[in-house]
Amino acid sequence: MSASLSRGDKFVLLGLSVSELEAFAVASGQAAFRGRQIYDWLYTKGVKNIEAITVLPKVWRSYLKERGVQVGRLQEVRRLVALDETTKLLLGTNEGENVETVGIPTRDRLTVCVSSQIGCSMGCHFCATGKGGLLRSLATHEIVDQVISVREAMDRRPSHVVFMGMGEPLLNCEAVLSAIRCFNNDLGIGQRRITISTVGVVDMLPKLAELALDRLGRAQFTLAVSLHAPNQKLREQLIPTAWRYPIDALLNDCRHYFSITGRRVSFEYILLGELNDRLEHAEQLADLVGDFQSHINLIAYNPIEGEKFKRPTSSRIKAFQRVLERRGVAVSFRVSRGLDKSAACGQLRRQHVESH
Repeated sequence: MSASLSRGDKFVLLGLSVSELEAFAVASGQAAFRGRQIYDWLYTKGVKNIEAITVLPKVWRSYLKERGVQVGRLQEVRRLVALDETTKLLLGTNEGENVETVGIPTRDRLTVCVSSQIGCSMGCHFCATGKGGLLRSLATHEIVDQVISVREAMDRRPSHVVFMGMGEPLLNCEAVLSAIRCFNNDLGIGQRRITISTVGVVDMLPKLAELALDRLGRAQFTLAVSLHAPNQKLREQLIPTAWRYPIDALLNDCRHYFSITGRRVSFEYILLGELNDRLEHAEQLADLVGDFQSHINLIAYNPIEGEKFKRPTSSRIKAFQRVLERRGVAVSFRVSRGLDKSAACGQLRRQHVESH
């Protein structure tokens, strides 16, 4: 960057690496160690504004503030804590929009479910996020902030990150990969503890693999592809955009992704009561992924007010899982968390928007 900042420029610090912050300090007429001080206050102390970085000279802090330099933190709008301590945050952006993130604790880990967009353009019928359409993609600092905000709210260091919140990560690939770099290098969360979940975007899976190798030097995060149906006809009923991306083409791209990265693909399957949870659906699913080095993650539908879908019974879930196990498919069932506090993705934001 130039040696001085023009008044009114917008420059966000969160998401920058230590070397980038050193360069920023030097370009602003300061010693490189000032950049390292900013780095510590951003990622260790979780500072929210320039004025609060008291280790910096007051004159420089005023200079940066006057010229629009921002830390890039979001504001907590609402917090819901479930009986199982799952914590859902609604975070406000500078322009007054809202982003959801969730902290999911167990004894040994704290997983943060992050959003990559405000809203979603995929329009999955069973998802609250897509009901209002897509407003915009999130910037890197807005993704990174979600992990820091959960860390602060729960007073615990996050160990895992899943891109399973609002939005389609592959439609915001550059910012998602930039955030992953920050999680790795600046927040100490390894790639193998990060998952990118996608419903599928034409031609993007091989591109994701190549971009990850270019931007990160490796692609060790988990790719989770949301199938939600064992055949094209049923998938199109659930996911309006699926007609553009036939399931056979999607699976071929999954194979291509594996050939580039060497990382197995996980498949997400939301069980919708009496719709896609029949035994014949389980058999079809086993046929579909039988030749993959993969894993299927079954998820029971979280009800959304006003929607026709219903949660499957425990007996149907177990029967579906038994069929897959009998067919030799690696499968697990993800227990829903925070059911008493708007557990469905996008539900808290939707409630907030409708109440205002």
